[in-house]
Amino acid sequence: MRLTNTLTGTKEEFTPGGETVTMYVCGLTPYEEAHIGHAMSAIVFDVLRRYLEFRGHRVRHVQNFTDVDDRIIERARQRGVRPEDLAARYIDRYFEDLHALNVLPAHEYPFATREIPEMITIIQTLIDRGYAYVADNGDVYYRVRRKEDYGKLSHRSVDSLLAGARVEPGEVKEDPLDFALWKAAKPGEPQWDSPWGPGRPGWHIECTAMSLKYLGHPIDIHGGGMDLVFPHHENEIAQSEAYLGEASFVRYWVHNGWLTLGGEKMSKSLGNIISIREGLERYGADALRLFVLNSHYRSPLSYAEESLEAAVRGAERLRTAARTPGPAPEDGAPVDPAPFRARFVEAMEDDLNTPRALAALFDLATEINRGRDAGRPVESAQSALLELAGVLGLRLEEPAADLAAAPFIDLLVEVRSALRAARQYALADRVRDRLGELGVALEDTPQGTVWKRRA
Repeated sequence: MRLTNTLTGTKEEFTPGGETVTMYVCGLTPYEEAHIGHAMSAIVFDVLRRYLEFRGHRVRHVQNFTDVDDRIIERARQRGVRPEDLAARYIDRYFEDLHALNVLPAHEYPFATREIPEMITIIQTLIDRGYAYVADNGDVYYRVRRKEDYGKLSHRSVDSLLAGARVEPGEVKEDPLDFALWKAAKPGEPQWDSPWGPGRPGWHIECTAMSLKYLGHPIDIHGGGMDLVFPHHENEIAQSEAYLGEASFVRYWVHNGWLTLGGEKMSKSLGNIISIREGLERYGADALRLFVLNSHYRSPLSYAEESLEAAVRGAERLRTAARTPGPAPEDGAPVDPAPFRARFVEAMEDDLNTPRALAALFDLATEINRGRDAGRPVESAQSALLELAGVLGLRLEEPAADLAAAPFIDLLVEVRSALRAARQYALADRVRDRLGELGVALEDTPQGTVWKRRA
């Protein structure tokens, strides 16, 4: 299997460092509803984990929550609630969203506020080694120029970074490029005791502390959105390697592209978001997954209702092929899924090429439908389709509302069949048309009439 390593900018053969693949994925800052850009990242790394497990690897997956942050504090102040209560509310909702999306739960979900002692230990070590310093106001900063290879992940030079650097009000830095490891306490903000006075951690230090605590080093895969390459992951590398005293913090850096809406990155700060919950209500989990996976994970993805509606139809097509019973008794040569399985694996081995993998599944679905119409056995092919779809996190199940309505729809289909047999075609057509108005499409096949939801 080959993965594109952001550090080198090339596809590299993936080989885990030990018996278990360790994977750390940067998680949510919970100050608002999670949007479908967050769903994109969750789906990409869920599929990566599922595929590694499909190949026989054991995976240990950790994803953090940044539950103390300037944005959380400000949003809580605006709403008159405690920052910890605001964060807890949106974390709970995010877990519900992940479950609905069929995202496998991480093995650990560390919270920044619960790992403060580990962060303090790392910061003190960086100070002792000359990589960090305590400013006059009690902030602690990392000396960027002390790390000679700073910028290696984002492939930027220190001089080019300096041109865009600025010092925020209240910051007392030796150099505009230096970044905060610890922020001195401000009135009304959450704070913890430290050797440098009360305060709270900076953003980047938490991931160093949590990844080392729960996964050790080096980590096999460190993931996140492309927008985290700089400054977050660049700063993680700098502080982690300085703390460890070695240049082996992460073996493979994997980043997904971002989701755009109207030409701009979907982001809570810009306010151009569509929540995961809204997307699930409109399109369903399988369709959201197909929408994301129809594009390569490293490519930007543009939100378009037409694309999502096409994904709904695609999910129905796969579901129909996988779930519609074959002929009985079976006759003829069974549909062979092996060539499609080989194409699926070949695509996934090539830098998780899910568009090509999906093409193999849709071709298998077509072959299943042809085989069923020809009276050939399709059960083994259907099992293969369900298995491979599961590697992509697709359930291919009827929505809950459809499952509840299914007995009544089945009854109406039987009534229509009886009307047709009695040559009462006008009444039979009326049943079909009324079901169509309700979003239920009927298809007359050699094996009988089947129904499905229309997009």
